[in-house]
Amino acid sequence: MLKEFRDFAMKGNVVDLAVGVIIGAAFGAIVSSLVADIIMPLIGAITGGLDFSNYFLRLSSKVDPNVVNLADAKKQGAVLAYGNFLTITLNFLIVAFVLFMVIRAMNKLIRKEAAAPAEPPKPSAEVVLLTEIRDLLKKG
Repeated sequence: MLKEFRDFAMKGNVVDLAVGVIIGAAFGAIVSSLVADIIMPLIGAITGGLDFSNYFLRLSSKVDPNVVNLADAKKQGAVLAYGNFLTITLNFLIVAFVLFMVIRAMNKLIRKEAAAPAEPPKPSAEVVLLTEIRDLLKKG
């Protein structure tokens, strides 16, 4: 059973999937940082200090109306954190767009390779020998 599990775990597609998941997680962290550290501050600067991360609606009367920080509001009671949702949606749209561009570039590359004329295969040694014999018989 251990040998069977090892064979399963070491199949090429399982290893490829594991590598893809690890790279995907790292890519997700990069995109999250891009949105949180670059895009959202730029949007905030353009819109005069707009910060989506602290946008929420109070769902509980226990939440102080003067609280503006989402973390503090969550400690007091139920809140609807739609600012986080907007940020995560923006993350998703950026990831989807980047993946679209990568797949589009790969498809163009594959089409170029398919359209390129392939070299004719070299004849085998037997075919070369038979061609020489045929040519000698024609001369003789």
